[in-house]
Amino acid sequence: MSKRELIEPHEGDKRYVRRDAQGHFKEEVDVGRSLAADRRQHAKHEKPRGEGDKGD
Repeated sequence: MSKRELIEPHEGDKRYVRRDAQGHFKEEVDVGRSLAADRRQHAKHEKPRGEGDKGD
């Protein structure tokens, strides 16, 4: 699984994206929704940097 990277397609629209082997977007999520989801969930295990959405 590739790491998430932060992109800003236009000002004020930040997103985390994950790319496939060809470099196309495989998965994308808005930053605000991602951070809100991280706050709601308390992980039991730590994940490597850049893969925070793949925790338990």
